[in-house]
Amino acid sequence: MAAAPDSSPDARVVRTRNDILAAALKILADEGQESLTHPHLARVAGYSRATVYKHWPTRADLLQDAFDWLHDMPHHTPTGDLREDLVAELTMFRTVIRTYRVDRLLAVLADLAVSSAQMAQVRDQMVADGEAVVRSLLGTVTHGPALDAAALMLTGFVINAAMLHGGPPDDELIAAAVDLTLAGIRAED
Repeated sequence: MAAAPDSSPDARVVRTRNDILAAALKILADEGQESLTHPHLARVAGYSRATVYKHWPTRADLLQDAFDWLHDMPHHTPTGDLREDLVAELTMFRTVIRTYRVDRLLAVLADLAVSSAQMAQVRDQMVADGEAVVRSLLGTVTHGPALDAAALMLTGFVINAAMLHGGPPDDELIAAAVDLTLAGIRAED
């Protein structure tokens, strides 16, 4: 009896795709969306144009996969202490912004989403994934519009600081934002 064929992806293909997607995100963050062309990406990633076109026949496919690749960003694992878990998740978010330059990538994605329903879906999924832990934590103490507002205040303040104030907030500012948000939720009760 013959063994079933191995359906796991070839490690070389996975490595190639990851290298190219990382290079695509670097180009988007460093040079903007206009610079993300198949030939330029091939040069930056160190692969042939044929390889890039084989995996991503269109620029839209490439952009979607590049942003989808960000969905695996790390999150804090909740411990049960609401305040500390929120602080730790926002601190992790700050680290992700610094490491992957997510502030710049979100600016590119927001621009792309204006004219592309496909990219708007990618944006919406990325935001949902990025806010999931904060929403889950806050969902233990509030719901409805208050939950939405609190999640937006906490995640939005980190993005706002990174994009408009020269860099993500420091530890003290993160703790203050969490404390103010939790105080507002308590006052609502």
